Amino acid sequence: MFETLSEKLQATLASLRSRGTLSEQDVTQALREIRLALLEADVNLEVVKRFTSAVRERAVGSDIIGQLNPGQQVVKIVNDELTELLGGPAAAITFAPSPPTVIMMVGLQGSGKTTATAKLARYLQVEHHSAVAVAACDTQRPAAIEQLVTVATNAGAAVYEQGTERRPIEIAKWALDRAKKEGKDALIVDTSGRLHVDEALMGELTEMHRVTRADDVLLVLDAMTGQDAVNVAEQFAAALPLDGSVLTKLDGDARGGAALSVRAVTGKPILFASVGEKLDQFERFHPERMAQRILGMGDVLTLIEKASKEADERETEQLEQRLRAGDFDLEDFLGQLRLMRRMGPLQGLLNMIPGLGAQMRGMKVDEREIDRIQAIILSMTPEERRHPELIKGSRRLRIARGSGTSVQAVNQLVKQFAQVRKLMKQVGRGKLPDVAALIRQPR
Repeated sequence: MFETLSEKLQATLASLRSRGTLSEQDVTQALREIRLALLEADVNLEVVKRFTSAVRERAVGSDIIGQLNPGQQVVKIVNDELTELLGGPAAAITFAPSPPTVIMMVGLQGSGKTTATAKLARYLQVEHHSAVAVAACDTQRPAAIEQLVTVATNAGAAVYEQGTERRPIEIAKWALDRAKKEGKDALIVDTSGRLHVDEALMGELTEMHRVTRADDVLLVLDAMTGQDAVNVAEQFAAALPLDGSVLTKLDGDARGGAALSVRAVTGKPILFASVGEKLDQFERFHPERMAQRILGMGDVLTLIEKASKEADERETEQLEQRLRAGDFDLEDFLGQLRLMRRMGPLQGLLNMIPGLGAQMRGMKVDEREIDRIQAIILSMTPEERRHPELIKGSRRLRIARGSGTSVQAVNQLVKQFAQVRKLMKQVGRGKLPDVAALIRQPR
């Protein structure tokens, strides 16, 4: 996500960092490039004007002009303003004093509203240990109810549906009564959408909001639609008391215009982002972290959170002890590969490491390579995994046959693991190795 915008902003800011001193003309030129980058990313024109004006006011008015090494200060100003543009401090769902908390999901057809409903249901169960039900109130779109039943059931939520014959408002009221009786902590209402904003849609949603007294009204927007998403957000915000938005398909949006415009246009925060097709690829939106990722500073906190969710605490402690002792073997390596696969696409994980995303721009990580490495390691005996130096001659041939690969592939893995083991020993001794240099090494 944000690849194009990120690349251009980082290039502009890198040129500022390289200068010993800055003139007002340098700042003006940089802001011109930033403005063009934002417009090319499909960011709303008025939002771009306000953003560049705020950066200029702080940069020129903070006495950094003429100072030594002012580039870092300008980068900080851009980061601060970008964070503010995206929403400032991370916002959260408003939970009702007494359950169930009612959450209305609104938006146009095709925005990913039904899938986002199921993802949010899973999120509330996993992160807040809530008992969640979803109400199937989208009676307009063919097969919407069947889709909701499938995805919400897979997410572990109860599904309340009464077909398409009853009015959505009646279904919502019935679902709320049932949620109360069954002691649910949250009820998520999947509402009807249209292909465009119209009076009938808004009238129905307004009435549903009145009947359910929803605690949160979340607007679901397709980030891929750029300026269209912003226009839709403006219209919904004018008609409904929105509490925030959910951006879908953010992983496929190389420009980022919707994410950078929606909060400024509606005045409401982005609460969640859908970053993949799977039910667990749904994250709370952190403006500060997103700004840092756009500017190439990485996102270490999100990386740590992903790892902590997947890693076993006892295994992690054991691995740390082995690292400190310089006893990292292929069994440990296999465990770390499996952990990374559970955390998500490898390319996305590498982009969260400060500085590494920029160095790897243009490089494609082949996920199939990890599958091949796992197959090779699994074809080894426990003794060979503990002592890779034993893998020679006939052993390599046997492992190649067992994994469906070649002797060259086995040789390459053994060689690369020797480099990884060296790296891990450095980490265990508290040294910070040059990871990027290792990645760039020829195979």
